Amino acid sequence: MKRVKGVRNENGELLQPWLQTEYMDNAEYVGMGEFQFNRNTATINMLIKRKVKLTKFADQTPTLEVAGLLVNDLTSFNNYTIVSDGKINIKSLQVKISNKKAFDLLKQKGVLDAEDFDFRAEYSIHLDNLPLVAANSYYSSIDGLFNKIAETKVLTSVISAHLKKESDVFVSRQLDEFKKHYLSKNVYVNFPTTNEYTDIHKAIANATLDSRLSYKIDIGSQDILNLSKLPSANKFLNKMYRLYDKETGEIIIKPNFERAFNDNLAIRHRLLSSRTKITKVDDFLKPIFDDFLGLEQNGVVESILKKVGANSLVQLLQDKQTGKQISKEEMVTALTTANTKLEQYVEKIYREKISPLIFYIGCSGGLPEQMETKPMSAEEVAAKYPSLQFSKDEQEGTFFAVGNSIISIYAKTEYYSKKVSIINHL
Repeated sequence: MKRVKGVRNENGELLQPWLQTEYMDNAEYVGMGEFQFNRNTATINMLIKRKVKLTKFADQTPTLEVAGLLVNDLTSFNNYTIVSDGKINIKSLQVKISNKKAFDLLKQKGVLDAEDFDFRAEYSIHLDNLPLVAANSYYSSIDGLFNKIAETKVLTSVISAHLKKESDVFVSRQLDEFKKHYLSKNVYVNFPTTNEYTDIHKAIANATLDSRLSYKIDIGSQDILNLSKLPSANKFLNKMYRLYDKETGEIIIKPNFERAFNDNLAIRHRLLSSRTKITKVDDFLKPIFDDFLGLEQNGVVESILKKVGANSLVQLLQDKQTGKQISKEEMVTALTTANTKLEQYVEKIYREKISPLIFYIGCSGGLPEQMETKPMSAEEVAAKYPSLQFSKDEQEGTFFAVGNSIISIYAKTEYYSKKVSIINHL
């Protein structure tokens, strides 16, 4: 759905940001972007980066410096959907090629019909006559991948919750200034946005919005259907643990990891009532949380961190558990570095092993030949694996048991903006 910059007040009026961006180039062409698979649909996006500057919305006065940092060379990011749910969305790309090796490679792959290289020429890469997936594609086993991703995502969630208002580069006053100027702590432009409509029912009635079915493909285990079943770090913290003042014993209502840097606070397990239901998701998360929080030394956090090379955080967590004083700045730096490495690890697994398989399933409507297994309904898979939990959409899905993994395919209604014809309003 199309979104517009700004926020709406209580009357539904759109309040524009006081700053805007302007492109620093006026060129007809932009640099070729990065192509990325979506993680649970047969979709490929092209990410285009362009240099922008901040200017005041009222009079276009440029903003050159924020919180002691020059901001006259920022980057904007725009995604363009090349393939959407297994269908070509853009028929061709108009390109200029400055590198002969790139030209030769594209020609070798059969996507260019030109004979000779000319760096001044414009070429068309036609996408609508190319196969979406190769006929002889091979997909490796996905056994055990979900647990690797899930444990990494859990730890990433814990670290991100710690770092929500922290930076290893900027102090809090600078972060406040960034926020006022619509900049993230990574110095990316981050304008607030809202839907262009105020009432979704009216938007559907007047054809501003329409809907379609999008087919989602997820992988999970025999205990956890997919990553969406994992709660946020703060939500799980509030369910299973208690944060309290060391001196007074006062319980902190609604604990969160942002307060974890406070040396006067300690943590313990929460006394659960008989009405609290413990699920397989809870059983999966608890050892990771217990180990990270120092309530139990089971080695799971160290194993995850060493796997991605985040050894500095391993050492700091060990030092902290032995009572050694760790500075906040040192911990923030180690957490930030570890978070980056954990995210890169998950991205590599998706890029190399999972996203190509999901793309194949979304384009072909079935599993590869080497994954021979019978489809099951939600009722059948639930009877076989009773720990699994299903959303309303997932209850209408189709499921495949592949090794120790579960592949889910289910439809979800997606809304999208339409260009309204003038004739419709005559």
